[in-house]
Amino acid sequence: MRDEQSLEGKLLSQEAKRRVLHELDEVEQIDIEVQTDVLKIVQGQANAVSVSGQGLVIREDIRVQEIKLQTDSIAINPLSALLGQIKLDEPVKALARIILTETDINRTLSSDFTRSLGINFDVNVDGEIVNFESQKIQVFLPGDDQIEFRGKLLLKEKGNTRSLAYQAIVHPRTSSQPLMLESFNCTEGQGMSIELIVALMQKVKELVNQPYFEWDDMKFSVKNLELEKGSLTLLVEAYVKQIPLSSNVLSPQ
Repeated sequence: MRDEQSLEGKLLSQEAKRRVLHELDEVEQIDIEVQTDVLKIVQGQANAVSVSGQGLVIREDIRVQEIKLQTDSIAINPLSALLGQIKLDEPVKALARIILTETDINRTLSSDFTRSLGINFDVNVDGEIVNFESQKIQVFLPGDDQIEFRGKLLLKEKGNTRSLAYQAIVHPRTSSQPLMLESFNCTEGQGMSIELIVALMQKVKELVNQPYFEWDDMKFSVKNLELEKGSLTLLVEAYVKQIPLSSNVLSPQ
């Protein structure tokens, strides 16, 4: 049974929710709970932070259907906390369960934010570097543990640039089997050589098998992925260097 939340925890939770709502473009529902009290703050500790929300939209185009996040105990800077700012003395571990719909995913993939990232990578084909630049990508979730990708690429090789459209069906990695490619078809363009396809699959394998990914002040890895028709659920483990959580509720007025 969860301990009753202290007054300090309630005040920090309310301010955290206010600040998060300010950052979101849309939200259907969100709850944030900080478990701490003055004694723990003085000792440089907070028990945990939990977040649950539905229909969260940020940067206008990035939407999450549902998220539930729970951190471990947190080591905080006590002076900063007493002044109303939660600053981590060491990274905190968090677990998040995230549900994305097919519509959410494609909305994000077509967003200005995603396009600004300039998704491209190089592969080595018999000592020659070939560059892939993603022009468009769509994801379909038909069920049966399948993810279908349809997209367009620019290939830059031997000083030439050409366009290529493709369709691929994959089965995500599970605890009992690796990532499986069911099919890959070039639907427009001249296609790719066997050597290029092999090099591309090796690159994808390297990306998928990375122990973690980095984004801003966070390292994260996907521990599990569950597919249903029209949606996917991710279980993500993250190590966060800083929590964007600050408040003036304990500050001198």
